[in-house]
Amino acid sequence: MTRVAPIPDTVTLHVPFRIVKRGGRKEMQLPEGVRPDCKADNTLVKALARAFRWKRMLESGEFSSISELAEKEGIAFTYMARLMRLSLLSPAIVDAIMDGRQPANVTLADLMGSFPSDWQEQQALWTADSAQD
Repeated sequence: MTRVAPIPDTVTLHVPFRIVKRGGRKEMQLPEGVRPDCKADNTLVKALARAFRWKRMLESGEFSSISELAEKEGIAFTYMARLMRLSLLSPAIVDAIMDGRQPANVTLADLMGSFPSDWQEQQALWTADSAQD
């Protein structure tokens, strides 16, 4: 018979992280240098999808104005107009959002405000902001 080391009743595991609020939700923030599996922000992805869908509907001529489209969708014109601005984001930022790689400071609330239309300026703005966090 071989002697086997006894199995302890409990095991303690220490995982360094902290809880932060992001977009009204709590999120686990891991230590620097640790990269979790990327998870896309569903709120941002949905908003992007809507913005590009509405843009496509307007460009196709299906609707002649944002007002007409907003009425058909049952959404306030002002909300639709602000959300459609997301279709002006740089492809690099859109890709990062879709892959869940966007900086922590890129939230829907931030994107609903004003941002530069120039793609390089957008990249510089959010890269600089995330470096300060």
